[in-house]
Amino acid sequence: MRAALQPPASGSAVESVAPAKLQKPHMDHGIWAIWYDIAAQQRVEYCDWFHRVHIPEKLARPGYQWAAHYELGHGGRGRGYLALFGGETTHSFLNPSPGQLASRQSAETRAFIGMRQQPAACILAEETRIYGPDAARRGPGLAPAPVLQIGNYNAPTPAVEDDLGGWYAQQRFPLLMKLPGCVGARKMLATVGLYKHAILHEFSSLELRERFFAPHEAERDDPDTWMGRVVPQLTHAPYSPAVGRRIWPPA
Repeated sequence: MRAALQPPASGSAVESVAPAKLQKPHMDHGIWAIWYDIAAQQRVEYCDWFHRVHIPEKLARPGYQWAAHYELGHGGRGRGYLALFGGETTHSFLNPSPGQLASRQSAETRAFIGMRQQPAACILAEETRIYGPDAARRGPGLAPAPVLQIGNYNAPTPAVEDDLGGWYAQQRFPLLMKLPGCVGARKMLATVGLYKHAILHEFSSLELRERFFAPHEAERDDPDTWMGRVVPQLTHAPYSPAVGRRIWPPA
């Protein structure tokens, strides 16, 4: 396990935004992500149970740091809902593991989990993270921002992964660190899941994402750009990419 992320160096764009908020070491290097949909007639009942009963049960377990629930369908291919749980490491979600937890579920929990349609999940280890100008909009606590865009995908060869990593490190993340409305971003790798790579972008609002970030996304259609060279070679999960608005915790 790598050392806790240190606060940005003095004079950086992030430090000038929210120095007090970013001086504490981060203790959420693992994320358990669960995608699914719920039938329209069951959504109110399901969300009430999920927010009022299930999330508190999860957060009572050792190593769990935060939870967030997003309504998808605000961009990209993903629809339905995304539940995220943050942990100290991926092992926070493996002791006990999801499979072991499923075998111990109460009848009520099994009934509500059974409402999920086309579920998919992965457990992700943080590779790196950056902060944007709106870093102070994260939270409450360590919870992600009010709006996110998440991608989950595979690269066909190590050479493409090399090019992908260079693009993130040299172009995409430096851009996000200065982009208005950006709260931050995390690049992650799957400990459990069919798709190896994941990227989590956080924004303070849908409007700012659409205004400042969406134009850069258009570069994927231009083969003369770095993004246009590498991104079309990736194979995304059926639910990826997805843009979501946080419905829990409330703003």
